[in-house]
Amino acid sequence: MISLGNIAPTCRHKRIAETLISTLQRIISLLSLITLFIFPWNTEAQQITTLQTSDSNKTIQIVRAGSFRQITLNDSTILETLAINAAVKQGNTILEGDSIVLNQRTGIAEVFGNVHINDADTVHTYAQYLRYVGNERIALLKKNVKLTDGKAQLFTEDLEYNLQTGIAKYKNGGKVINGSTLLTSREAVYYSDTKDVFFQQQVKLKDPKYDMQADSLRYNTSFKTAFFISPTHIVSKDGVIDTRSGTYNMETGEAIFLNKTIFRDSTRFISGNKVAFEEKTGMVQVEGNGKFVDSTNKVIVLGNQLLIDKKNSSFLATRKPVMILYSDNDSTYIAADTLFSGRKLKNPGMKDSTVTDTLSHDKALNATGSEKDSIRFFQGFHHVKIFNDSLQAVSDSLYYSTEDSTFKLFKQPVCWNGSSQISGDTMYLFTENQKAKKLQVFYNAMVVNQTKEGFFNQMSGRTLNAFFIEGNIDHIRTKGSPAESIYYPQDDDSAYIGMNRSKGDVIDIFFLNKELNKIKFINDVTGTLYPIQQIPEDQRSLPGFRWLDGIRPKTKLALFE
Repeated sequence: MISLGNIAPTCRHKRIAETLISTLQRIISLLSLITLFIFPWNTEAQQITTLQTSDSNKTIQIVRAGSFRQITLNDSTILETLAINAAVKQGNTILEGDSIVLNQRTGIAEVFGNVHINDADTVHTYAQYLRYVGNERIALLKKNVKLTDGKAQLFTEDLEYNLQTGIAKYKNGGKVINGSTLLTSREAVYYSDTKDVFFQQQVKLKDPKYDMQADSLRYNTSFKTAFFISPTHIVSKDGVIDTRSGTYNMETGEAIFLNKTIFRDSTRFISGNKVAFEEKTGMVQVEGNGKFVDSTNKVIVLGNQLLIDKKNSSFLATRKPVMILYSDNDSTYIAADTLFSGRKLKNPGMKDSTVTDTLSHDKALNATGSEKDSIRFFQGFHHVKIFNDSLQAVSDSLYYSTEDSTFKLFKQPVCWNGSSQISGDTMYLFTENQKAKKLQVFYNAMVVNQTKEGFFNQMSGRTLNAFFIEGNIDHIRTKGSPAESIYYPQDDDSAYIGMNRSKGDVIDIFFLNKELNKIKFINDVTGTLYPIQQIPEDQRSLPGFRWLDGIRPKTKLALFE
């Protein structure tokens, strides 16, 4: 039998044992919590920690950390801190850094040291500090910021990156490197979906071939294309370009400039409403109010369409083109439906690379030739008009060469000097310092001189040679089988005494003060003098007589009509 005295001690020992067990359990729980903070987590065994957001796509998940802790502030705000190779994830975006602080109430994460944002493996961003607003997916990065899309790299010290829209901005200076191209500016906006960067304020682009300066510029990193959206100044080894809008592809070397673009180098000037340039071929196409100046040859070309071959030093002008051969003393204006100019070798036997001009069958130099070894020639096709202060002309086509400064006019050419008109089948006009020196007319040559009283002195023949002094006709010789003339002689009081119609092998006429002064016949001369009141109507004109003053270019402005 067990006594009551034995039972009491047994119950007392039991209570003591229960107390010891409870105390031991609390110690074990405390040690477990301490171990959790001291020793790194196993990445695979981590629990998910989330920010308070209603959209599951905006949930921020902890990916890994070397250490983790929670800090409760006085206002009951709980901060979760991750350290040692820390990373969190929101959707397809991963934020990495040396340490991360998460605020569950505000949905804000701050990342310190070696920051890396991996946005779905398409855009990577690096910095030393990041403030990330999870609800809006906005990243504010500072210090040594770098953004790359696989094509280009953006560098700045202060960047705002909206991962939801894919738009990044800097406002305190930055640069973009795309291959060998460097762009810098005060401000910029980057669009990750289109790979476009809009640069503003103090924009500079440096490339092995070009240096550009502008107030604003759009650049596509994928296609390496610059879009000009403000006044832009471009400098290259080939010259200088000033434009307001257009595009230039850095890879293909193709460019289109708009809004009155100007190109200039040491010898050439090109401008127009629209200018297209192909770097590989050296071709330039100008549309609308085109202007081309070749200072070496003293040539200006105006037209609504210009095609310029810089490598072969040639041009083709259409759509009401006008060419000006200018000098210090005088200028010659030439208009036609089409104007062309090229170069050919002075010595056709020289060994050089040439190309054949299909319009004239001349051999035009390519880029290996030089101006001093070549001859510049010009051609005009259809409705040719020429204006000079001392001489004007029209024809169907024209050829002019700097070798002898000769205009060759074909198909019904007509020229005017003062009150005299000269026409024929073909005409060669030799000039010196932009003034007429000699004129040769082949077949069906005719001279018509209108007097102040309205009479028409006429002379025709098979060929004609006219000689000029200071740009004015001095004397003319006509040869024919026979040559013919109609001449209104005057007495000493300048009164007309009749009309003399004569023939001869050779007829010479002489001018004084730009007026016909006298006429001379040579060999087999026959003729009739009709009194002024008895001139038969059928004898007043030579065969082929036409007074064409209506088509004469009377001013240089007439060539632009």
